[in-house]
Amino acid sequence: MALSAHLEGIVNGIFLMVLGIIWTRLMLSPAWLRIAFWLTAYGTFANLVAVVVAAITGYGKMMPIAGGQQGIAFIEGLISFLLISLSLCMLAICVIVLTGFYKYMKQPRVESIS
Repeated sequence: MALSAHLEGIVNGIFLMVLGIIWTRLMLSPAWLRIAFWLTAYGTFANLVAVVVAAITGYGKMMPIAGGQQGIAFIEGLISFLLISLSLCMLAICVIVLTGFYKYMKQPRVESIS
């Protein structure tokens, strides 16, 4: 589980860097940009927290491949809530970002002649 936590941190960092590179190209209203920002912040940190808690406790029946075992109800509930909510956040972020990037790609380009 500790290896999974480490890899989640790396993957989240790469995701944030790529999102930062294309952020200025998103054709979204300020409200949608704010929503995307906070969903991204929550989703990436919830991902890391869920896997770190699972690594520390050894629990996490929702992650059987990573070696999570059935644990006490509170910790299992916390891990499950974080994993489910971050999944929904990431789906929403992907839809919002792809919509904004699609609008950017569809706008007419003016080429300069030098």
